[in-house]
Amino acid sequence: MKISEILKSDKLSLSFEVFPPKTSESYESIKNSALEIAKLSPDFMSVTYGAGGTTGSYTLDVAESIIKTGVTPIAHLTCVCSGKDKIRNTLAKMKEIGIENILALRGDMPTGMTEKSLDFTHASDLAAEIKAFGGFCIGGACYPEVHPESETQKQDILNLKKKVDAGCEFLTTQMFFDNNILYNFLYKIREAGITVPVIPGIMPVTNPAQIKRICSLSGTVLPRKFIRMVDRFGSDSAAMKQAGIAYATEQIVDLYSNGLGAVHVYSMNKPDVAQKIQSNLEDIIR
Repeated sequence: MKISEILKSDKLSLSFEVFPPKTSESYESIKNSALEIAKLSPDFMSVTYGAGGTTGSYTLDVAESIIKTGVTPIAHLTCVCSGKDKIRNTLAKMKEIGIENILALRGDMPTGMTEKSLDFTHASDLAAEIKAFGGFCIGGACYPEVHPESETQKQDILNLKKKVDAGCEFLTTQMFFDNNILYNFLYKIREAGITVPVIPGIMPVTNPAQIKRICSLSGTVLPRKFIRMVDRFGSDSAAMKQAGIAYATEQIVDLYSNGLGAVHVYSMNKPDVAQKIQSNLEDIIR
């Protein structure tokens, strides 16, 4: 099923993200974690794609396994290290497997590589290529707190508009911990003429080590409420896990209450975290 159709439903949507293994040694355990999350019957599941396509074959394998459970997958696809032939071959494989949804991403620019040497320099280029290939529902990523490489939010939103105009039918946000940041962002992109559905991305932080990585990668703002939670419970792993899940659940309830019909959870291959989030929302999303 195409995610654009799922998003048209009046039913509140909850989805989860998994990432494929980096090596064959961890393949079975990670695949089994993904299948455990699939047993929760989320509205869809996204499967990430390693830097430079390093986990590309595993991404397709995990997505195919998810299809067999009856759950709709969306496969991430990065383009920065790929030529047009490689992208087209990957799209053909996706279509053969039965994947109908793709999240079009540029990916991280490798050190020493310049845009002049690339077939694809932006996610908008990849979205246009996928649209020309045909048959897929295309999603894109967006940053409520501004893309790290953008000088201003205005510039970032202009680039986002190009991505949507190139073929993205919905957007999924980078994680955030203050819903007001998202609401402000939504106002600005609607003013800029971006009208496609936006799916908020929520990260249940279950251990303090995640926070340093989150901030270093995306510059995410941590609200005082969140910082106080980590200060109080961060030294107790069980308490931090419960508090992080509760914080994420509170964010999701607020998003649903304010008219957002779909939420995507960065579940980090943790079936127990995904299950607890879904259980907390059971009577809300049923």
